[in-house]
Amino acid sequence: MKQGKTLLGCLFLLLFNVAGVFAQQHVFVETESFENKGGWVVDQQSFPVIHSAYLMAHGMGKPVKDAETTVTFPKTGKYRVWVRTKDWAPFPKGPGRFTINVDGQTLKPVFGESGNDQWKWYDGGEVTIKNAKAALSLHDLTGFNGRCDAILFTDAAKFTPPNNIEALTAFRNKLLGVTGTKDAGKFDLVVVGGGIAGTCAAISAARLGLKVALIQDRPVLGGNNSSEVRVHLMGDIDKNVYPKLGRIVREMDNGDPGNGNPDAKEYGDLRKNQIVKAEKNLSLFLSTYVHAVEKTGDKITAVIGRDIPSGQEYRFSGTYFSDCTGDGTVAYLAGAEFRFGRESKAQTGESLAAEKPDSFTLGTSNLWASLPKDTESSFPATPWALQFSDEYHIDEPKSDWEWETGFGNFNTIYQAEQLRDHNLRAIYGNWSYLKNHKKEKYAKSELAWVAYIGGKRESRRIVGDHVLTQMDIRRANNILMAV
Repeated sequence: MKQGKTLLGCLFLLLFNVAGVFAQQHVFVETESFENKGGWVVDQQSFPVIHSAYLMAHGMGKPVKDAETTVTFPKTGKYRVWVRTKDWAPFPKGPGRFTINVDGQTLKPVFGESGNDQWKWYDGGEVTIKNAKAALSLHDLTGFNGRCDAILFTDAAKFTPPNNIEALTAFRNKLLGVTGTKDAGKFDLVVVGGGIAGTCAAISAARLGLKVALIQDRPVLGGNNSSEVRVHLMGDIDKNVYPKLGRIVREMDNGDPGNGNPDAKEYGDLRKNQIVKAEKNLSLFLSTYVHAVEKTGDKITAVIGRDIPSGQEYRFSGTYFSDCTGDGTVAYLAGAEFRFGRESKAQTGESLAAEKPDSFTLGTSNLWASLPKDTESSFPATPWALQFSDEYHIDEPKSDWEWETGFGNFNTIYQAEQLRDHNLRAIYGNWSYLKNHKKEKYAKSELAWVAYIGGKRESRRIVGDHVLTQMDIRRANNILMAV
C-alpha cells in the first residue's frame, strides 16, 4: 500500500510537472524585427556564429534614438525578462550601455557593461504587464555600439533560456513560429551575394533572357562599394579583345567619391537598386541570409535563406547557382573544396609562396571620416579603446586603407564581429586622442561617419578547375612583352 501511494505520488508529480511545462508562456522578441529601429542599425555579420542578426546603437559617441516596437502578450501579469547581449569592449567594462523600457517601466539593470565579451542571456528582473499589447524600447546611453540580439519574456520564474547555439536556434524558431520554409520560386539562375560581382552577374543574365533571383544579406546592394562600407567603384574595363567588359560596372558607377566619403549618396545605393529593379527577368531579395543548400548528388538544387526582419525561411530552387558571397558560403555549404590562408611552395610550385601553409589572410577595414564644423565640440575619453599617445597616433581627419586588421590573428568569417570591434576601438581611441590632445587642429571637427560593417578583403577561396599561379602571370607578361 505504501509502495502504491509512492507510485501514485510520483505519477501525480510527473503530471503536475508536465502541466507546468505546458503552462509556461514565453514571448520571444527578435530586435531586428522592431517596427521602429530609431537610430539603431541591423548587423548580420555574425550570422554564421550566433545564427541571428541584432540591433546595434552606432552613434559614434552620441546616444542614438530609441528603437521601439509593440509586443503582444498571451495574458497580463508578471513576467521575467531575459536580454541577450554582450559587453563588446570589456576593458574592464565597455561603453555599450543601454536600458530597456517595457510597458512604461524601465528595467533596473543597465545592459552591455558586464565585463563579459560573450553573447549570453542576462536577467532583466520581473516586470508587470498591464495590457495585452505593450510598448517595448531600447534606450541607448552612450552611442558607442551597444547591442542586443533578443528579448525573452516568460511567466516561469525559474526558467532560463538556452545559450547553446543549436538549442537556442530551435527554441527561437519554435517561439517565432518559423516551422516551415516558403517557396520563393523556381529560377534559371540564383545569384547569392549582392556585391558588385553578384549584381553584375544577375543583371547580365537577366538581359540574356534568364529568370534570375539576386539574394543579398544587406538592405542595400554593392557590398564594399555600398554606403555601408564606401569603397570607390573602379576597374580596368573595355580592354583589348573584350571591348564590352565592365559596361555594367560603368552603368552603376556614381562617380569617384574616393574611399570613406562622409556623404552616403555618393556611393549610389539608389542607382544600383533602380537598375536592378528595372530588369523584368530579375527578382531582388534584400536582407536575406542564405545559410543552407539542398543537393541531388553533387548538384545544388536549391538554397535556403532567412528573411532577417521576419525570421521567415525561403527556398530558392534553380538550374544554376552563382556564389558571389565573398565568403564562398554557398560552395562551402555544398561541400566544395576550398583554401583559407596562404599556400606553400610545395602546394603551388611558386617561388614566392611561403615555406609552410598558414592561415594568414588580407585584413578587414572600417573606414571613417570627420568634417569641419563652425563650433567646437568635445569627444569623451575612451579607456576601453586602443590607447594612442604623442609617440604614436594617426594625425589625419579621415581614414583610408591603413585602418586594417585581421591578417593571421583573426578568422575573417567566424570572428567578423571581433575584427570590426577591434577596428572600432582603434578609430574611437585615435579620435579621442586627437580631440583631447590636438585641440588646436581638431577642436572644430566632428566624426561624420564610421563604418559599422567591415570591409572584408579575403576569406575562403573556392578551388576550381584551374588555380591561377605565379607562373601563369609571368607567362602572360612574357607574351604581352613579346607583342
